[in-house]
Formats: sequence, C-alpha cells, structure tokens
Amino acid sequence: MLKIYIDGDAFPNLLKPIILRQIEKYGIKTYVFANKKINIGKSKNIEYIIVDAGADEADNKIVQRVHSGDLVITADIPLADRVIDKNAHAIDHRGELYSKDNIKQYLAMRNLMESIREMGEITQGPKPFGSKDAELFANQLNMFLQKYMR
Repeated sequence: MLKIYIDGDAFPNLLKPIILRQIEKYGIKTYVFANKKINIGKSKNIEYIIVDAGADEADNKIVQRVHSGDLVITADIPLADRVIDKNAHAIDHRGELYSKDNIKQYLAMRNLMESIREMGEITQGPKPFGSKDAELFANQLNMFLQKYMR
C-alpha cells in the first residue's frame, strides 16, 4: 500500500489543503517529518514526526522508512535522489516528478549552482512560490495518485 512521506520543514502553506484533500480522498497513510511542529491538517491518516535539528535529520529518517513504490514530497534534490535509489517516487513543491531518468540532471545542476555560490558568486534563488506552482503540484499529485491508486 502506497505511503506518502512529506519533508515538512519547507512545505509551502498553499500545498497543505491540496495534500490533505488527497490523503483523505484515498485514505493514504502519510508521515510528515520536520524539526519543529507543523500542521498539514487533522487526519487519522497523518502522523507527525519531529526529528532532531540538523542538516539531514529529517532526510535520513525518511530514507530509513521509505519503501519501493512510496511517494516522497520534497524540494530537496539530494533527498529525492536517495529515495529514487530505493525505487520510491518523489515530487517537488512545484510539481516536478523526479525519476531515474531526470534526477541525476537535477542533482548535477544543483551541485553546479552550489559550487558557483561557494566561489562567491551571487546567484538568484528560486522564484517566490505562488498559486501557479501550487496548481502544477496539485495536477502532478493528482495524476500520480490516479495512476498508482488503481
């Protein structure tokens, strides 16, 4: 049975009602990992797990628990890479479905930009998260769940 794991520390508020609707619609057991208390909504299907503060604490817990076929929602590309290596799925907050076919490209671009910043270059961060991003996420999540919940 599909489970959803949410990397909750940077989870946008606009996505909370979207994911809550889908969790309830399909009755999907969902785990929200964060280093502080966050609230997606009240549901018997959601378990909130607070992890120690630290760079990869939530990521490590998610990777420990995720199984093949599960879904991870994260904007963290290295985490997405790790769960894809376990034959799980990953969707980012802007609706990108990461896969074995594209994750290495995303990871390489992320690492390149990090190297550029470490050399002192000022780069633009991601554009502000908005309603169009939430719509892309909702569409991708809906397509994913329709495919995998049959």
